[in-house]
Amino acid sequence: MLAIVVLGVVGAAKLLSDSSGAPPGLSGAPKQPILTVSATIANDGLASPEPTPSPKISEGTAVPATVAEAFGRAWVNHQDVTAEEWYAGLLPHCTETLAEKLAGVDPAGVPADRLTGKPVLIPYADQIVDATIRVDSGLLRLRLTAVEGRWLVDGIDWERV
Repeated sequence: MLAIVVLGVVGAAKLLSDSSGAPPGLSGAPKQPILTVSATIANDGLASPEPTPSPKISEGTAVPATVAEAFGRAWVNHQDVTAEEWYAGLLPHCTETLAEKLAGVDPAGVPADRLTGKPVLIPYADQIVDATIRVDSGLLRLRLTAVEGRWLVDGIDWERV
């Protein structure tokens, strides 16, 4: 009885399935392979990556790493200072946009007390750089941008590691 039921189910499945012989799940698949490179252009080696952008440095201004470290030191300097003193320490190193976001922030919420590493830079363009600085409780991540030739912090994030 069980064999008859199994044969009936298999037979019904064959009748209702695509008769093209394609494996299940591949109906509608293209008849030719999908090319990911041009078939007409010779390609006999590794692709050369785009050159890493170099941060644009204006003469007489601080380099991104220096600005990132100065901002980081001011950010972790939240003990034994007033909120106004803490905020004033950040202002020389950040854009007006970030300064507006940080206005009124309580420095007691800063989750780190000291820097434990130097900034590691990742340039994305000649005027945009990310900096990561190890702190005693994780990583401080900063986005720097060149504003009128001067590097300033425009974004801040912290990550526990």
